[in-house]
Amino acid sequence: MQPQAQTNFPPASNSKNWRVWWQLTRPHTLTAAFVPVLLGTALAMELTEINFGLFFAMLAASLLIQAATNMFNEYYDFKRGLDTEDSVGIGGAIVREGIKPKTVLNLAFGLYGISILLGFYICMNTSWWIAAIGLASMAVGYLYTGGPLPIAYTPFGELFAGFFMGMLIILISFYIQAGTVTATSVLVSFPILILVGAILLANNIRDLDGDKEFGRKTLAILLGKKGAIKLLAAMFIVSYAWVFILIAMNIITPWLAIVVLSAPKAIKATKGFIGKTMPMQMMPAMKATAQTNTIFGFLLSVGLFIGYLL
Repeated sequence: MQPQAQTNFPPASNSKNWRVWWQLTRPHTLTAAFVPVLLGTALAMELTEINFGLFFAMLAASLLIQAATNMFNEYYDFKRGLDTEDSVGIGGAIVREGIKPKTVLNLAFGLYGISILLGFYICMNTSWWIAAIGLASMAVGYLYTGGPLPIAYTPFGELFAGFFMGMLIILISFYIQAGTVTATSVLVSFPILILVGAILLANNIRDLDGDKEFGRKTLAILLGKKGAIKLLAAMFIVSYAWVFILIAMNIITPWLAIVVLSAPKAIKATKGFIGKTMPMQMMPAMKATAQTNTIFGFLLSVGLFIGYLL
C-alpha cells in the first residue's frame, strides 16, 4: 500500500508559539531519557565521587537525542501519510500548526549536533569508546522511523528502544562516573529495559488498527490486542519480580523494594487497555505506562540513595 504524501498544510499562525515547539518534543516521553541517567549515576555512588559536570552533560545529551528522535518520528510519519490532524499522540506541529516538514527535520538534526558537542566533552573526560556507542544510539533514533525499513514498522521496536534508551543509557551514565561496568549495574538496568520497551508496546497497542492499515508489522499487531495486553502485564510483573529477586540474592539493598509504590500505575496501565477500542480511550493507559517507568526508575534511584546514605 503506497501512502499518499500530504501537501496541504494549515496556516502556520501559531508557528512562533513556544508551546508548539515544546509539544513537538513530545515532552511526556522525555522522562524515558531522564530516568536512566539518574539511575546509572545513583548506581555509581558506591564506587566513586559523582562528577556533576558529566552527569548534566549526559542528561542533556540524552534528552536532546530523545527529542530529536520524536521529531524524526513526526517528520517521517507525516511523509508516509500516517499522521493527520486527527492523529492521537503526536506533536502535531506539521499537520495542525503548519510548520514546514523540512524545518522539523532540520531542527532534529540540529539537536543531534548539540548532543554530539556534549558527547565530545564526555569523551574527553572519560573514553572515546563512548563516541562510537553514542553514534550508534543516534543512528537507531533516526532509523526508528527513517530509512528504507524503519524499526518502528517491525516487531523489534520495543527491543531496540528498551536496550538503547533504557539499559545502554544507564550503563553509559554508570561508566562515565565509575570508569567500568559491573554485573550489578547490568542487572539493575534490566527492568528499565523492559519498562522502556513497555512504553513502545503501549503506544503500538493504541495505534494497532491504524498501523495495520499502513502495513506495519509491530509486535502488537503480530500478537493481537489481547496478546499484546497480556505481554504488557507480563513485562510489568517481570520488572517488579526482578528487583525482589536481586534483593533476595543480596545483590542490591532492600531499600530498592520501594519500587512497589509504583505498582498501582502499572495496574492502571494494564486495565486501561481492556475493553477500549478508540485510540483516545487508550491514552490514559498509555500515559500510565510511561508514568510507571518514570516512577519505577526514580524510586530505584531513591532506594540507592537511601542505601548509600545509611
